[in-house]
Amino acid sequence: MYTDTKHLQEAGLPVADFGPVLAEERDPLLFATVSGAHLYGFPSRDSDVDLRGVHLLPADDLLGLRKPEETRSRMWDRDGVEMDLVTHDLRKFVRLMLKPNGYVLEQLLSGLVVHTSEVHDELVDLAPDVLTRNHAHHYRGFAGTQWRLFEKTGELKPLLYTFRALLTGIHLMRSGEVRAHLPTLLGEVAAPAYLPELIDAKAEAEHGGAHGVDEAVVRRDVERLHGVLDEAQAASGLPEAAGGFDGLHDLVVRARSKTWAPSSPAAGRA
Repeated sequence: MYTDTKHLQEAGLPVADFGPVLAEERDPLLFATVSGAHLYGFPSRDSDVDLRGVHLLPADDLLGLRKPEETRSRMWDRDGVEMDLVTHDLRKFVRLMLKPNGYVLEQLLSGLVVHTSEVHDELVDLAPDVLTRNHAHHYRGFAGTQWRLFEKTGELKPLLYTFRALLTGIHLMRSGEVRAHLPTLLGEVAAPAYLPELIDAKAEAEHGGAHGVDEAVVRRDVERLHGVLDEAQAASGLPEAAGGFDGLHDLVVRARSKTWAPSSPAAGRA
């Protein structure tokens, strides 16, 4: 188990000790991290806490006739804070890694770690091998979905999600690095000057309206960033197809063939 309480509190999490909840998991938990608005750097006072991770099913569950529980989800309330934990079995998670799926990579590489293990460390080390220029499609599609939601609801949250996805995609295409934290991205990718003000406004309410936002202006800026993402993808040095299959396959086999005990605190992980 590893919990960097100070780091979690700095990210605005209302709860820092997840040990009792994670201890209820039936099978070994290989890692759990914080995703969602806290990871993206614009949580609200009433934001839910989204935990994502990987569990390890026993080999018998995969060899028998019963359908394996490859994805698990549970929700609970703690002191008025809604929380949820979604985990995938290691094999399913690795298969998702081998697709151009930025979402699972953000979970894996999240700096908000509440539980870790040796397998987690190995997955992190192997993650650069699966990055491709086609991950731009993931961020382009996610931004489009969030923009349509903004048009429908007028809420600030999907608008910030739109900008976050585009900036993450651009940064990934240019640097080969997955970075999901919007305030940090603002210092690395040219972005509209009004975004810090929108981030501050989002802190007041999870589903607050985008009051005072000129939709014509933000539409123009979103369209421009889509163009920047297209250009970054075309110029990217990332490969067309994911690598690392053999290393990931070996890790899944080794993990399944032994019982992985919870690790001691991992020095340097934040």
